[in-house]
Amino acid sequence: MFLKPVLAWPLGGALLALAFVSAILLVKPIGVSTQFVIADAAVWDVINPDIITPDENAKSGYSSPNAYLNKSGGKYAANAANPFNYSFVFVLAMMGGAFLSALLKGDKPQSPSEKTMPAVWRERFGENAALRYGVSFLAGFIVLYGARLAGGCTSGHMMSGMMQTALSGYIFALGAFAAALPVAIIVFNKKG
Repeated sequence: MFLKPVLAWPLGGALLALAFVSAILLVKPIGVSTQFVIADAAVWDVINPDIITPDENAKSGYSSPNAYLNKSGGKYAANAANPFNYSFVFVLAMMGGAFLSALLKGDKPQSPSEKTMPAVWRERFGENAALRYGVSFLAGFIVLYGARLAGGCTSGHMMSGMMQTALSGYIFALGAFAAALPVAIIVFNKKG
């Protein structure tokens, strides 16, 4: 039932392209890093109810003393006040889809160590799961921080942006690969 790896990536690419085109035609371009800001702001609002307030003078109907949440007429403040919108549900669906994919995946790990880390990691860095999780968390934090500095993530800038022929999408893709390839070669000690 499952496709061989040679056939899987072209089909996966075509399905991904179909998802991005459908999103643009039906709703809006896909981009997800902003939803981490929205989730943070929603938690912040629970801890400090003064961080997001209804404001009839704001374009979105909400305002915030935090400049980032208040930009674009309080758009982020409004999304944090009512987080279960299309984009937030899309991120939750991505996590659910990844979990479902892992459950349905045909080639199950053969040993407990394969469940915690890929073979390429074990060959280079050993069996230390804490190191793997720590480095993965740090790398994810750096990527998310960089995405917010850039004003969007790989799905928003690179995939949606390039599909819409945005110059920023091509520049972002060039920068992402210019950084990722040398880092991967250095980290995993491969030549060329």
